[in-house]
Amino acid sequence: MILEIRTYRLKPGTVDEFVRVMREEAAPLLARSGIRVVAAGASLAREDGHEEAYLIRAFPTLAVRDEQETAFYGSDAWRDGPRQAILAPIESYHTVVLETADEAAEVLRRS
Repeated sequence: MILEIRTYRLKPGTVDEFVRVMREEAAPLLARSGIRVVAAGASLAREDGHEEAYLIRAFPTLAVRDEQETAFYGSDAWRDGPRQAILAPIESYHTVVLETADEAAEVLRRS
């Protein structure tokens, strides 16, 4: 299984609304598009006083990840939906993609 971990550095004062939109709007939209959201939330620590958040997603293969992300981010549902509310507070983001056992996603989801 492919696990993708995204971290977001956010503008001050935006983390609560960012996480709300991620969990209540973006994650369900991702799921309807076939993308498995493992977890999303706010970081427990602040880096240099910045608020941060994360999104963890799981894919069966890298090729499926590429196909699903291209389809999702090109969709009207994303562009006309939570896109602006998600992008506006982001100062920067970083993505790490790794291969792991299928059970790892379940453990992270329960955490």
